[in-house]
Amino acid sequence: MEKITPASNAALIIIDVQKAIDAPYWAALGPRNNPQAEEMLSDLARRWRTSGRPVIFIRHDSTERDSAFRPDKPSHAFKDSLLPAAGDKVIGKQVNSAFIGTTLENHLRKNEIRQLYFAGVKTNNSVEATVRMAGNLGFDSYLVEDACFTFAMRDFAGVIRSAQEVHDMALANLEGEYCQIVTSGAFSL
Repeated sequence: MEKITPASNAALIIIDVQKAIDAPYWAALGPRNNPQAEEMLSDLARRWRTSGRPVIFIRHDSTERDSAFRPDKPSHAFKDSLLPAAGDKVIGKQVNSAFIGTTLENHLRKNEIRQLYFAGVKTNNSVEATVRMAGNLGFDSYLVEDACFTFAMRDFAGVIRSAQEVHDMALANLEGEYCQIVTSGAFSL
């Protein structure tokens, strides 16, 4: 496997890795994929920080009444295995894309960060929406596929698709046009 050396100021952007993602309603149709994602992401964040590169946490601040991501619920907190560290940037969002109604784009441009590495949840929702926008905004974008996960869901015809199928389709939607798909083991930091 060819090693990737990110730019010296490349940002690792961690999306929605909050306790809310463990709410039972997410897994109603079946188990999630990539059960090791948080472990991979925690290790990647540690290596990223050690290299002196910036880490940005995106936090979903839902306004929906029944959402586990609401700021007034304990499940709104980041997962204990992956907490922001001193020096990490935390940006709240209220919709699926981390670029809509937030300071993310301004922060990246102000700090001349052009290369972005994304990970988090859900692959087919907030991760996909954010990566699409990053690509459209002209950022050099990468998605760390084994540090992302999602859940089974029904397709448009009502057929239940496994979490891995949903994840793989999201990757297929993004690869090439919006980003390059990589794995956590591909980095030389």
